[in-house]
Amino acid sequence: MSQKKVLVVEDEVLVRLMLDEVFQRAGYTVRAVESAEEAISILEQENIQVMFLDLSLPGMNGLELCKEIRKNKPLTVIYAVTGHPSLYELADCREAGFDDYFNKPVPLNTLVKAAEDGFKKRDRWKQGRYPIGAEI
Repeated sequence: MSQKKVLVVEDEVLVRLMLDEVFQRAGYTVRAVESAEEAISILEQENIQVMFLDLSLPGMNGLELCKEIRKNKPLTVIYAVTGHPSLYELADCREAGFDDYFNKPVPLNTLVKAAEDGFKKRDRWKQGRYPIGAEI
């Protein structure tokens, strides 16, 4: 069975470290980075199935990152996380390709449950049909 990998893109150090630890304790392999550019670099080399992206990032923001990821990894489960809900509307997130949207502060068990649900969703997709050549 393949490893269940989670990517966390969060520019706030303490939040990033906390999410890294929480997802590791839940049994996931975690890659936690502070920028969209770092995330893209990792995704060029690794297959990561579930992602949590902060929307307010330095440089490329989370909406732009989600759109970029969707180009090459359409079956990845991607969640938006923001502390600035007034800046990012749910409709913008859906249009960018996010699977769901969370406002900070988010109960940690909610995020762990979202990761679990994301992996279950991917398992269902693997059993069904998906585009030829799509990376699962």
